[in-house]
Amino acid sequence: MDVRAVISPTVHDREALEEFADALTDRAPEVERDVARLKKSQGDRELTADLFRAIHNIKGDAALCKFELGIAIAHPIESMMSRFREGEIAFSDLLAETILLAIDRLELATDAVLNRKPLENLRLLDLVEGLEKISRATSERVDADCAELVEAVTGFPPVISSMSGKSPKTAIPKSEHANVSNDLHFFRSLATQFESRSPLFKGRTMRILRLALETNRTAGNPIDPLQLEAAVYMHDIGMMLLPEENWLKVGKLSETDKAQLRNHPGYAAGLLQRMAGWEAAAEIVAQHHEMPDGAGYPQGLNSESICPGAKILAIVDAFEAVMLKHIHRGKNRSVLRAIAEINACDKQFAPEWIAPFNAVIRKTIER
Repeated sequence: MDVRAVISPTVHDREALEEFADALTDRAPEVERDVARLKKSQGDRELTADLFRAIHNIKGDAALCKFELGIAIAHPIESMMSRFREGEIAFSDLLAETILLAIDRLELATDAVLNRKPLENLRLLDLVEGLEKISRATSERVDADCAELVEAVTGFPPVISSMSGKSPKTAIPKSEHANVSNDLHFFRSLATQFESRSPLFKGRTMRILRLALETNRTAGNPIDPLQLEAAVYMHDIGMMLLPEENWLKVGKLSETDKAQLRNHPGYAAGLLQRMAGWEAAAEIVAQHHEMPDGAGYPQGLNSESICPGAKILAIVDAFEAVMLKHIHRGKNRSVLRAIAEINACDKQFAPEWIAPFNAVIRKTIER
């Protein structure tokens, strides 16, 4: 293995790599679909052949554009599938999750290389070395080696569970705002109306709220929980003031679409600013798409200028988005791979809030 090709990939032909990225976007859901089916029907030789072919095609595409990292990831997976096809190893849940994690990492790495983003947090060397180890492992060692790889790459043990959509059980602190309960009830009703616009949104508000409040609590509640709760309810309400064809659009957004969507935090924050007692919530909503490196919107604030509540909301909102990102193409993203992707985006989120968020997720998946 060429270590440099893994940790610092070279772009030999940018146009070819862009074509590889487009092809990978098409092939990844095929892999996800075939893995899900094969877990249920391990004896299906046609499904086995389909999955082997999909991985082989990814490897072939990478070879054509001289993308060594793609070859380094796909080749050991191809070897695993060959061994499964010959009856040498079983297609366990852990092996399936490892394959899906590897394809996710390849997608993230390809995008990072094309956009000159850092690769360190993707732990690609751990991934490739772990895949090679699994491809050579005895049948008795495969699951253990898969578990080691998953934890080495993601920082989490491979225990998967679904996120609950139940409302968090939190005591409502006293507030000087006389109508706080009525206001929160109203904010929540607006969030419910927003969710009703698409079946994909069902339950998202309470999932985000639970994660936000628990992350804040884990850090010692430095943010007023009431203000944070209001911000969660209201953060996307501005979307309803935009044309539905923009924010419910499937596929890539045009530059015009993106420009319009960037207005939504301001609309929702403006509503809160006009209600006495919710100024902190308004600030959270206004800034929840800002990024520590200044690449966010609408104001391009840097880390020091972004309020803590917005930093929490940015993380939990992105986590929910990652869980649903590939829903249109039939991709079933696990909690484990979603949190791994969030942790890999080191420039997008405030590092001081990643650790409390990770602690909340760790408790969730270990329950």
